[in-house]
Amino acid sequence: MGSIQLQNVNKTFGGHAVIPDISLRIEDGEFIVFVGPSGCGKSTLLRLIAGLEDTSSGIIKLDDKDVTDTPPAKRQLSMVFQSYALYPHMTVRQNIAFPLKMAGMDKGLMDKKVADAARVLNLTDYLDRRPRMLSGGQRQRVAIGRAIVREPKAFLFDEPLSNLDASLRVAMRLEITELHQQLKTTMVYVTHDQVEAMTMADKIVVLNAGRIEQFGSPLELYRAPANRFVAGFIGSPRMNFVDGADAGKYSAHSIGVRPEHFALSRTAGTWKGTIGVAEQLGSETFLHVHTEGHGMMTIRTHDEDDYHHGDTVYLTPDANRIYRFDKAGLAA
Repeated sequence: MGSIQLQNVNKTFGGHAVIPDISLRIEDGEFIVFVGPSGCGKSTLLRLIAGLEDTSSGIIKLDDKDVTDTPPAKRQLSMVFQSYALYPHMTVRQNIAFPLKMAGMDKGLMDKKVADAARVLNLTDYLDRRPRMLSGGQRQRVAIGRAIVREPKAFLFDEPLSNLDASLRVAMRLEITELHQQLKTTMVYVTHDQVEAMTMADKIVVLNAGRIEQFGSPLELYRAPANRFVAGFIGSPRMNFVDGADAGKYSAHSIGVRPEHFALSRTAGTWKGTIGVAEQLGSETFLHVHTEGHGMMTIRTHDEDDYHHGDTVYLTPDANRIYRFDKAGLAA
């Protein structure tokens, strides 16, 4: 079991509430991603769950047992940090086995657990190498292996892929997702990258200034954002927003249109604009269009027409795909 429950959790630093008041329940076996801009409190929230930070108020439960004042070592949680934090003088085998050795585990059982973890993470052929002989992705897998052998109730990941290059990030993203499917263990993952959140999570917690803006599946957040903040944060490229009189025509204080929900024409349409930058990606093209009265808009198109800087285009939003927001920014 590995359910995690936060009840009115608050964290204050020097009189400033970093986490004003959060209540959340994570079910056993779920893959939950905390996502949000820098400074939104996602890493602090993860550290509160781990016990590395003390709560200012509120209750944290693990499997319905209050662990608010329980030391980190006794919470049966394993944390994987952004830094690999491997011992350079130890082999992969010794690094993975280290927490078991510190716990005084029998060597035979320890060797079995290390071998099992290495097999799951495709590290069997590297057990006798030292960290300096490994790639960044392999080092991160060793760090994950060190967490796996403890057989925790839940894994906590604090931006574990930030130090990897783009291709390795994609590969490790898939490996961690597959690992979750194999282990069926609760995982809580922190990232600022909403693409990681969308592709990995069972459910996403969108944080803003220490508050939960929305909690739901990736497609729920994408298709039915609760407010303008979530609408603008989830989705890449980000949603385009229109305020004022043009939004009023759609009975809203402001409207949002995703880049893929426009019809594009060279002759006529709702809004006229001039292409600033055309990003040709082969399978699709992103056009950054300077519109008259609404600033820059980003358009995703699969049109095979060749668009260039300075071309005049007309944009027409799909009337069935327009997101409406009221004055407070809530979905209307």
